[in-house]
Amino acid sequence: MSRIEWIAAGLGVLCVALLVRRSLWNYPFAIASVVLLGWVFLAARLYSDALLQVFYVAINLYGWSSWSRSRATAGRVMVEPMSVRALLGWSVAGVGATIGWGAIMRGYTDASYPWWDAAVAVPSIVAQLLLARRQIENWAVWIAVDCVAVPLYVTKGLWAAAGLYVIYLALSVWGWIDWRRATRPPHAGPMAA
Repeated sequence: MSRIEWIAAGLGVLCVALLVRRSLWNYPFAIASVVLLGWVFLAARLYSDALLQVFYVAINLYGWSSWSRSRATAGRVMVEPMSVRALLGWSVAGVGATIGWGAIMRGYTDASYPWWDAAVAVPSIVAQLLLARRQIENWAVWIAVDCVAVPLYVTKGLWAAAGLYVIYLALSVWGWIDWRRATRPPHAGPMAA
């Protein structure tokens, strides 16, 4: 476990905690964390995860811009649920892309666990895109990603990354609950008699 891995993990926890609270400040911490994690995954020959970190830098810049334009008067970013049609489309595309990416990694690289790695990388892209679009369902995808990533990272001996994803799992559950609450209309109180 390298010092870089631990620093990346700490920045990542801070980022997701801020993200759950719908704070724009999550983005600088996100970018710093993913740059450091990219080096860690590259060294571990988890190429899909290393490439994913490059994508994260770009999508975090996009998300930062998008979120900056959608802040409510209270200073928090507005969120919304997906339509059933959109959910189905994203799901089918995500599964297809995961299978395709796993096949590419298996056929053309010396990647460790190419299918397992693809099952973390591609759904992470889907979740991050949904997050940038402020869709509540991003948290359900993150929960699935975290459940797949933890055993992969344990198998590779990436203990800080595995611990980080356990924390991400808890934060993702919190995010799912908090963001769903944010879309409900405020309680009007008891009706006057």
